[in-house]
Amino acid sequence: MEDNHRPWGFYDVLSDERDHKVKRITVYPDKRLSLQRHARRAEHWYIVTGEALMTLGEREFTLCAGESVDIPCRAVHRIKNTGVANLVFIETQVGDYFGEDDIERLEDDYSRAAPGGSSQQ
Repeated sequence: MEDNHRPWGFYDVLSDERDHKVKRITVYPDKRLSLQRHARRAEHWYIVTGEALMTLGEREFTLCAGESVDIPCRAVHRIKNTGVANLVFIETQVGDYFGEDDIERLEDDYSRAAPGGSSQQ
């Protein structure tokens, strides 16, 4: 069984099909995912609860419950929980491959894999 816990929180896979994958992602307060991009998938993030600072390319903006963002394939992105409670969002992935090794980390707060090859958000 896969360990879905990370230094920033955890995720649950809700659907894993040939043409899409859906995760429920929880980010702890004041934590953030790595600055990353994907070569083989696009993503749509829908905020369920909490407040976030979203980085998409050169832009930074806030997202709150009920808001969403589309992340094109190869776009640099990151999300940070700026609230005092857990941030929860639904991630829908579309593309031709959904493995955790399709994450290229450009920056990481937790000293995980260097740019060019990595896994686990």
